[in-house]
Amino acid sequence: MSTTAEAARPAPGPAADEGLARRLRALACTAPLHDLDSRKANLAGEYAVYGMAEVALSAIDLVTLHMDFDTGADRDEVLARLHPRVAAQAPERPWREHERVAKWVLESLINVGSVDRGFRAVYGTFASDGSYVRRDYDFKLIEEVPGADGGVYLRTTDEAVNVLVGALDTDVTSAQIAAEVKLEVLIRRGRLADAQLAAEQARYRTVQYSELLRRALEATRRNVRAVDWMETVPDLIAEALEHIADRYRHENAILTNIRRARDEAEAADPKSAEHKRRAAELVDIVKDCIRRHTQLQTRLLEAGPLFRAEQDRQAFATPTVRSGLDLYGQLLAPVLPLPLDQASAVTTAFFRKGMGLRTPGAVRLTDLVDVLLTPPVEREHLGAELPEPDLISTPDDSRFSDAQLEHALALLDLPPDAPRRLSGLLAEARRADPELPYLVTLLAVHAASPSVGTAYRQGEERLLFAVDDGTRLQDEEFGGADLIVGSALLDAVGMAADRAEAS
Repeated sequence: MSTTAEAARPAPGPAADEGLARRLRALACTAPLHDLDSRKANLAGEYAVYGMAEVALSAIDLVTLHMDFDTGADRDEVLARLHPRVAAQAPERPWREHERVAKWVLESLINVGSVDRGFRAVYGTFASDGSYVRRDYDFKLIEEVPGADGGVYLRTTDEAVNVLVGALDTDVTSAQIAAEVKLEVLIRRGRLADAQLAAEQARYRTVQYSELLRRALEATRRNVRAVDWMETVPDLIAEALEHIADRYRHENAILTNIRRARDEAEAADPKSAEHKRRAAELVDIVKDCIRRHTQLQTRLLEAGPLFRAEQDRQAFATPTVRSGLDLYGQLLAPVLPLPLDQASAVTTAFFRKGMGLRTPGAVRLTDLVDVLLTPPVEREHLGAELPEPDLISTPDDSRFSDAQLEHALALLDLPPDAPRRLSGLLAEARRADPELPYLVTLLAVHAASPSVGTAYRQGEERLLFAVDDGTRLQDEEFGGADLIVGSALLDAVGMAADRAEAS
């Protein structure tokens, strides 16, 4: 029995490895590109001369390199740059045909015409018990995204970038470091053609790193709870900042080696001229990598404030009063299995309610009798029992004590005909208590703009005021104006008359 069971299980090794599923997904991402060459026969005309997969790779390349952190690549600009690459395959064909091929390839990569504009592949894996399980893999290559100016732009997905660099589900940081080291070694050995390919792969990895951060920030703007800001995003930001610092050192060293190789090339030698041209192209690519790293660093530094702002905005946002109606789940799916007479009754009731208000008919006597004879629902007299609140005493963290406040008010209790300078009050307060001058200054500054109307309405007979006559305050701790502080008597007779009229 054991021999039979062991024979029924799949052989150990790649069949049960996660790497199998990874390679199957990698093949699935390239399937839409191969499908272009098989479907070009369906186009009205002779298009066998065009290599559609090559055009598709060029389109993905153009969108990846021209999309920015905030906005994607412009569709018209991508088509304009793709047009010469299509024309190079068949220069004798008319330019309208080249334009049609470029547009058809780009729309095929977007998958225009499908519901979700995505691709789906089915692959199989082995479960832990040895059973074979089929799974669906949904992915996109180029997607249309809205821009801040209201336009529609193009962005490549992670799957499309992985198709370009030839590695699916590769760690971004390790792949970037490997690409940089490989690039530096190739430049030192003078193999600039291979170095240019490595530089382009390093630039694709930089774009992919920016996409990870951009998607996390977009998800935060929609729902801050959907993104792990406790561990995942902070770790991503820390690793990205460290990654940028390392890349700056590598790329500056690479630029130095490239410029040296470019300057040492002799213009008379054809090979040296090609060597110099390759070096000049490499300088532009590495400069673009540095520019993208600078942009990524700026977004990384803005990520923390954006999270805190979105947390405050979403925490205090007005909650939705009522949820919307799910027509498919709440109406269509339950109604489809019903007989026609029952389904029509449900749909008639739904559309009657959805048509808006209408004038009701006259009240029937039977309805009135039912309402009058229906006994009232018994309710609890006092309602539901309220939970006992858990009260916590608030600590007293005031700077000044009650005794200090009474002392300061006593100093400021001045006769109406004997105002004093603030400097004299501060000196007297300092002799009594070193902290008291701060409280006296606070009360005097508050009296510089007294609320006369409020004091009058509240029935106060005395009001503290402070006036600035232009004299500067000469004090060891405070500066500003040496205010004249005094008290004024309010009209008690008028206040009593006003209160009598109000009563």
